[in-house]
Amino acid sequence: MPVVAVSSLYETAPAEGAHGNRFINAVVKVRPLLYAGDLLKRLKTIERTMGRTSGHNQPREIDIDIVSYGDTILDAADLTIPHPRFGKRAFVLLPLQEIAPDFCCPLTGRRVGQLIELLREDQAISRVSGRSIIATTSP
Repeated sequence: MPVVAVSSLYETAPAEGAHGNRFINAVVKVRPLLYAGDLLKRLKTIERTMGRTSGHNQPREIDIDIVSYGDTILDAADLTIPHPRFGKRAFVLLPLQEIAPDFCCPLTGRRVGQLIELLREDQAISRVSGRSIIATTSP
């Protein structure tokens, strides 16, 4: 998958009842060469290869989500696009705005900046590094 852009790294506390250490978050924009379902399978393989053994809302080594897939709207048993909670998470929206300021949610039509304005104010997030990679690659 050609990488188009990578955001800065952001540190946050565990969200939604998860426990454990703080998380490092980033958003990566890719030009997918796979259908969304196949992309999900590939990402799950990467997670397992990197040592992910825990489940939802548990401390984990890595967690890769598909936030959006172009204009696709999908509600399947194993994959929902856009990600159902992305618009309520500062740790997704702030790095997303950094690399895709014109992003528009295919479900709501709201731009990323509008979604940020609607966030709860109790989400502690801090940028811990500048952008380390902004690259384009050939397929």
